[in-house]
Amino acid sequence: MSIPGVLERRLYGTGRATPVEPGETTMQSLTSPRTALNVELSEASRRALQTFARVSLGLIFFVAGLDGFIDVLPHPSKPLPERAVLFAGALIKSGFLFPMLKGTELIAGAIFLSNRLVPLAVAMTAPVIVNMLAFHLFHAPDGRLLALILLALEAFLAWTHRRVFWPLSANR
Repeated sequence: MSIPGVLERRLYGTGRATPVEPGETTMQSLTSPRTALNVELSEASRRALQTFARVSLGLIFFVAGLDGFIDVLPHPSKPLPERAVLFAGALIKSGFLFPMLKGTELIAGAIFLSNRLVPLAVAMTAPVIVNMLAFHLFHAPDGRLLALILLALEAFLAWTHRRVFWPLSANR
């Protein structure tokens, strides 16, 4: 008798010398039903977390990008620190950088929400999130929490799509 046959007989207690009749095949796994249930639950949890991260990033970036073109978000009640105002003013005065940034956020948010080309949206928003984090660490510390949450959501989505990004690090 083969090792898989012995394992199957012990796991499922069939009591037969051969768990499968001659000429019969089985695709039944060697895991217990309880383990299979745990795997299904963790897979469902992972997919739910992935959907939550994608939709959250999509809504945040879509609304923030839209706010760069039309006012949809309320203005902050607390004034920004002077260095933050100077930095934001420089982006706006450049004439192209602020609209490009907001356009990128709007497009990436739409891509996240459409659930198509999500790795492209992850790649588009990575430099934006890194700059947001640096901005809030050095110029406006009040927004650090949101920047860290965005970084965590982005890192999770990048990890779940790591097979798409893996060829970028391959030696040629």
